[in-house]
This record gives sequence, structure tokens and C-alpha cells, in this order.
Amino acid sequence: MHDLGAGFGYLMKGQRWVARHGKWFGFGLLPGLVTLVLYAGALVVLFYGADDLTAWATPFADDWSSPWLGLFRGFLTALLFALGLFLAVVTFTAVTLLIGQPFYESLSEAVDRAEGGEVPESGLPLWRELLISARDSLRILVRVTLYGVLLFALGFIPVIGQTVIPVLGFCVSGFFLTEELTAVALQRRGTELKERLAMLRARRMLALGFGVPLTLAFLVPLVAVFLMPGAVAGATLMARELADVPEGGEPHGAGGGSGEGAPRTGAPLTLDK
Repeated sequence: MHDLGAGFGYLMKGQRWVARHGKWFGFGLLPGLVTLVLYAGALVVLFYGADDLTAWATPFADDWSSPWLGLFRGFLTALLFALGLFLAVVTFTAVTLLIGQPFYESLSEAVDRAEGGEVPESGLPLWRELLISARDSLRILVRVTLYGVLLFALGFIPVIGQTVIPVLGFCVSGFFLTEELTAVALQRRGTELKERLAMLRARRMLALGFGVPLTLAFLVPLVAVFLMPGAVAGATLMARELADVPEGGEPHGAGGGSGEGAPRTGAPLTLDK
């Protein structure tokens, strides 16, 4: 339970950090605003087109009598829009991070610099970092989608589907949201996706303490935009702990290093995995 509170503490520390550094807060808002406009437009199109899409997908029900036709297609329309909202929530961070890669890289470096010690750099050109980020985000999206479909199906189980399954859904979303956010700082340290996931699984409660409250907050319109800069800052602070060197050991996910807390600054990221 200590890790659960520590994860939430990192979320709060990140928000306080950007509050003390107003320039970085404003700087970090821009990618979220752009993504919000894009997603709002897509959801409006889905809202007005869901009825037609449902009717097109269920031609076999055209001859059903009232009220069964309306109830059936109304139920499917509601499910379609709910699925769209779910995908918007779970992909918002990935798309925002991809759009705002240069912004959040700078913000993350500023946090590392303010906290002292060496500031890790990937040493890769921006286009290469964007490709790696897009590749990793796609891998995470596939995982989240598979979990989402499974949990969606389990949601029809009486009682469990209305109690346990929603909780599991928020935990899954929170875990992968934490991965997306810590990736900004950990990629600069040369940590691959597989290593990042292993780090977070080893500290699962830490990841949930950070990601689940953030996932819940992101359900409120506009909140995600204003919390994103602090979320990146808090995730960077968490990444500093995750990438730290255990006493008498090597850095987590690293093949080497020297000194306590030494980051992997020299390991290049690759696109061949």
C-alpha cells in the first residue's frame, strides 16, 4: 500500500512542479489543446453518425417490428458511442504525447535539470524519436484494445460486470497510462518498451497509484489538457526512481552503469524490435 500512496504522491508533485514553473505549464498545454480539438471533432461526428452506422451494420433487423427494432439499434448505438469514448480516453495520452513530443521532451528535461544530477539525452534525431514513440504507442494501443474488448465482453456478466469489471478496466487504463507518461523520461535513458513494462510490473501499485486517479480525472472534459503538463512532470520524477540504481546493483533495465542513480545515457534506442 505504500507504493500506492507514493504513486499518487508523484502525481501531486508533478502538478506542484508545473504550478511553480508557470512557463512550462503554459508550454505543456499546447499539445493537449490541439489533441482535444481533434478528438472533440471526431466524437461529434461519431455522435451524429452512430445511428446511420448502426443501421448500415444491421440490415437483418430492418423488418423487425416496433419497439424491438428501436431498442436493439438504440442499444448498439449506445455501445458504439461508449466504445468511442473508451478509445478516446485510452488513446488521448498516446496521441497527445506523439503530437507534443518536442514539448514534453523539453519539459521532462527541465524537471530532470531542476532535480539535479545528469540530464539524460537519447542522442537521436527528432524524426527517429517520433518513430520510436509511435511504434511503442501502437504496441500499447494493441494491448489496451485487447484488454478493452475482453473487459467489455465480461461487462455483460450479471453483478460482476457492473462492479468488478469497471474497477479492472480503470486499473488496466491507469497502468498503461503510467507507461505512456513515464516513457518520455525513460526513452531518454535508453529504456526499451519491454524493460519499461517490466519496471512497472515490478512496482505495479506505484503505477496504479499514479495512473488510476489520472485516468478518472481524464474522464472530465478539459481536465486532461490542464493536468497533462503536471502528469509529464510527475512521471519524470517517478522515472528517476524507477531508473535509479539499487544499492550494490545495476540500474533497472540497464546493462550497466556507474554510481548510484546513474542513468543509461549512452544506450541507443532502436527500431528493429
